[in-house]
Amino acid sequence: MTETYDLLIKGGTVVNQDGTGERDIAIRDGKIADIGNLQASKAGEVIDATGLTIIPGVIDSQVHFREPGMTHKEDLETGSQGAVLGGVTTVFEMPNTNPNTTTPERLAEKVKAAHHRMFCDFAFYVGGTEDNVNDIPELERLPGSAGIKVFIGSSTGTLLVDKPNVLDAIIQKITRRAAFHAEDEARLNSRKDLRVPGDPSSHPVWRDEIAALMATRQLVGLAEKHGKRVHVLHISTAIEMEFLAHHKEWASVEVTPHHLSLCAPDCYKKLGTYCQMNPPVRDADNQAGIWAGIANGVVDVLGSDHAPHTREEKDCPYPESHSGMTGVQTLLPVMLDHVNKQRLTLERLVDLTSHGPQRLFGLRNKGRIAVGYDADLAIVDMQRTEMISNDWIASRAGWTPYHGIEVTGWPIGTILRGRKVVWDGQIIGAATGEAARFNEAAG
Repeated sequence: MTETYDLLIKGGTVVNQDGTGERDIAIRDGKIADIGNLQASKAGEVIDATGLTIIPGVIDSQVHFREPGMTHKEDLETGSQGAVLGGVTTVFEMPNTNPNTTTPERLAEKVKAAHHRMFCDFAFYVGGTEDNVNDIPELERLPGSAGIKVFIGSSTGTLLVDKPNVLDAIIQKITRRAAFHAEDEARLNSRKDLRVPGDPSSHPVWRDEIAALMATRQLVGLAEKHGKRVHVLHISTAIEMEFLAHHKEWASVEVTPHHLSLCAPDCYKKLGTYCQMNPPVRDADNQAGIWAGIANGVVDVLGSDHAPHTREEKDCPYPESHSGMTGVQTLLPVMLDHVNKQRLTLERLVDLTSHGPQRLFGLRNKGRIAVGYDADLAIVDMQRTEMISNDWIASRAGWTPYHGIEVTGWPIGTILRGRKVVWDGQIIGAATGEAARFNEAAG
């Protein structure tokens, strides 16, 4: 008897935990129903993926979509449009909005605002603070919660935790893996006079490698003390990567496309404040150390740290200029270009962008092309060369640091829970994003 499915993707090269090979994918009721040679099967819709590559939908575990409070530069709708245009099907959004996401009520408001308004699925981090330490075990398990996020070093927003006793108390309370921005605040404050007005290339001099290493050492020490799991975000230094290689029992590691792709001092000469990030984009030696962490397996995931600001905010003279850049839409094409340049394999990229986040954070039914999992897929053309441009960027900020950069490897289609949401640069249909679910959370 011939099987009938809702959607059949035929003839593509599938990359999943089983390796890489030509296989068909059948989808029914939003789930992957079968994988293999399904040429005799029928479906309500058939996609001919001959010559294309199918990978799990990207899980971007660090984005800032700025809602509520800063929607002049991004909101949940525009941010998620950029996500799906770039092959991203699930995002974890950060808590440094206005007001901050630090209570059950604030989290519930975000989940409600995102439901069927975001174009991708979602979860929201809850900010860990001195005021909500005792509530952390509850906050970690609420519907739509990605867990706890802590800012050890100051960045956009008002969630700084720079008291050692408070950080100790937060880590003692966590039960899920929690995420951390690690830069030592006291060192940053003591070095502010190293900032050169009008010269953003002094940003990595001010926020130096030692400030990052100090905070990461402190964080890992507390994780070991309490036997807890910590996730160190956007590693930007070779010395941190070397240190973390010896502490994988407690710490998982994220890196970003901009730290892998942009390099000081040239990026500051070309882009000025438009490549200003926290932690900073650094020199070639540090970038080589990050790539080494990918090659030797220390790095667990890639996150975009999508952090949009308007041109007016970026055009302020340094150091009044805002730190942050768009990234969710360009994560996949930038990294596919690195694959084509043989800096990493496609299988390693898939592990960093889907298998890895699923493994670390315990996402239910996501992150794999496997029967029974959500049919979240990115369909890419590994041979297609395109020029990234500001005009392509869906973010309300309207710019990318990769404007004018030619890349080979391009997202063609995005499938979310079995429904085609993007095809060849066009968003199709209404938003259907829903809260992702976790093995360690309620619901």
